[in-house]
Amino acid sequence: MNLRSTLSHVLASQEEIAADEERTDSLAQVGCIAAATAGNRVQVALSGVIRSVILRPRQGVQAFEAELFDGSASVDLVWLGRRRIAGIEPGRRARIEGLLCQIDGRPTIFNPRYELRVRPGE
Repeated sequence: MNLRSTLSHVLASQEEIAADEERTDSLAQVGCIAAATAGNRVQVALSGVIRSVILRPRQGVQAFEAELFDGSASVDLVWLGRRRIAGIEPGRRARIEGLLCQIDGRPTIFNPRYELRVRPGE
């Protein structure tokens, strides 16, 4: 490490360090890209940690929503007609595939395919 990267690492907040670790882990997954680089209306594969889940009606239909964070950006995941999905809970790691689109300015994937995963040591 050079002096600049060492100094920036020492001065970085815990949140920045965690985001950097998450981004590195996400990009190490085969075929995954950074959420921040994904375009609108594009098929993507993302990997990250579930930050939150909520049950909320969308246009009169029950919807189970989760927020996936990959270290670069957050993406809303929405499963229509679902009240719960086993294993999708805060702190859980997942690999997600689906069509990313912008809904009210937020990157969103409806009814994504998912694979629950763990990092070594968890």
